[in-house]
Amino acid sequence: MSSKIFQTKLMEVQRNLLSFAYTLTSNRDDAYDLLQDTTLKALDSEDKYVDNVNFKGWVFTIMRNLFINKYRRQVRSVVVIDQSDDLYQLNLSQDSGLETPEGAVNAKEIRHMLAQLPPELGEPFTMYVRGYHYAEIAKEMELPLGTVKSRIFQARKRLQSALSDLRYD
Repeated sequence: MSSKIFQTKLMEVQRNLLSFAYTLTSNRDDAYDLLQDTTLKALDSEDKYVDNVNFKGWVFTIMRNLFINKYRRQVRSVVVIDQSDDLYQLNLSQDSGLETPEGAVNAKEIRHMLAQLPPELGEPFTMYVRGYHYAEIAKEMELPLGTVKSRIFQARKRLQSALSDLRYD
């Protein structure tokens, strides 16, 4: 496909892309930013487009992936400044229940149980809780995806079993 035809096709789907971007972001300015990023990425990736592939679907996939990657970066870059005297609360949500003596004991017991997990279960589980996706954990630990999923499942089951008596319903 010639560059001129590619650019024409890209311009024809701009309105649809903007609508999709607004659906993803729910914000007009963010939608326009996402549209611009998508258009630039599509133009940069023109040589990767295969002529017999659905063009509109290809560009929408670029937009969706850009949105997801930006969201993941934002989630990971959230910085919390702990203003409390108890620094162990830094990674806990405000409604964690630590205000009560039972909540503080539970948090200690949970951390203790996490430390008791074998490293091959504890490490992928901790990464998963911190927001990493299965594929990212597999790549980081150089393990097959199925192994990572299995280890996280096993860790979750062990923790549920060990911590089942801590519930104060």
